[in-house]
Amino acid sequence: MRERAIHPATTGMARRSEKGASATAIVGCCEGDTVRRRLRCRVRHMARGLGVLGVALMLLLMGTFALPIPVWRTGAWPVPPLSLVEGGPAVRLPVRLWIETDAACGQSRTTDPDDCLALLLLAQARGVHIVGISTVYGNAPLDVTDRTTRDLMAALDRAGAPSPPVYRGAAAPEGEDGAVAPAPAFSALQQALMDGPLTLVSLGPLTNVATALRDRPDLQAHVARLVAVMGRRRGHLFHPAEGAGGGMLFGHGPVFRDFNFAKDRRAAAAVLGMRLPTTLIPYEAARKVSLTGRDLAHLAAHGGAAAWVASRARGWLDFWAEAIGRDGFYPFDLLAGAYVLAPHLFDCAAVTAWVGEDDLLWAWFARPQALLVGGARERPAEGRVSSTVVYCPQMDATVHHWLVSQLTAPGQGGTQRGE
Repeated sequence: MRERAIHPATTGMARRSEKGASATAIVGCCEGDTVRRRLRCRVRHMARGLGVLGVALMLLLMGTFALPIPVWRTGAWPVPPLSLVEGGPAVRLPVRLWIETDAACGQSRTTDPDDCLALLLLAQARGVHIVGISTVYGNAPLDVTDRTTRDLMAALDRAGAPSPPVYRGAAAPEGEDGAVAPAPAFSALQQALMDGPLTLVSLGPLTNVATALRDRPDLQAHVARLVAVMGRRRGHLFHPAEGAGGGMLFGHGPVFRDFNFAKDRRAAAAVLGMRLPTTLIPYEAARKVSLTGRDLAHLAAHGGAAAWVASRARGWLDFWAEAIGRDGFYPFDLLAGAYVLAPHLFDCAAVTAWVGEDDLLWAWFARPQALLVGGARERPAEGRVSSTVVYCPQMDATVHHWLVSQLTAPGQGGTQRGE
């Protein structure tokens, strides 16, 4: 069937006629019999216009992700350098450990296995004694994190490794008044501190620690060191794609929060105000180590609890490959365990830490509270809770090899730098 030709002049007249008819229809709509009808019509037209404008602005914003701006590709705004000490500064780390965890490895492909890796590392380590483990909400609801932790301890017990007692902790963050529903973990941690100094290793939100120590301030002096996975420099984003090019949003991939801090900001601020001896292991350090499919295969081949954890880390590895564009993932919490066992492999600095708004981040939008670190001059002048902490953003190049060997053959191999 042939298409009928239309004369250009006819087409132009038709278009003008349609345009005129459309304008007449609009006028007719807005020139109704009542003021209410005219107002309703004009509101509809304004809403359509605002909707189109909103879509255009959203497309423009998304388009900016394609711009080759280095700071957007790394997630790190330039800030004054820290005075890092190679392998230090020296800190006191008693062999008696208490571990706080929100382990949920295998819960979903977007749930990290880092807690399980850290628990595996510390539970198999020689020369330390885990007197207790407390579970907390975070990566998943408390029922999931508590069950996951107990399942891992059972796998370790079957493999002949020590199986520390597990205590159920907080199911939700602190309320505005600091209230938290009672949980067995609070009194268990208090009793452990009464028995002697502890190294507290916090792999999740600080709710349990804040509650136990607020109720018994006399026990704060028994915390020899708190090792927590949180904190960052001003203007820094947790941006794992970092220009790798294979992730979503034109290679940017997802942007992570300072998760453990964000889950209970009040608890973190309360603990900071206690001025405990504290070491922060940040995202900045984690991006120096990547665990790949080859590493997980090595763990799986070892069998036992290592294979149990490796099987539950596969989904997370796939998520990083698809959404972030990397062939491995950063094992955030695992590095806190590494620091406890081999602090000399980390380069750290004594810094000031405070909770406040990040004036270098999200300048056009609301700025959520953050746990920030820097030199004394970087802290805002207005009165805020602050404390001196040790911040460890760098580590020796041998850490990756050391970690994999310790996860499968604890106690084997040295821990000398540069090997």
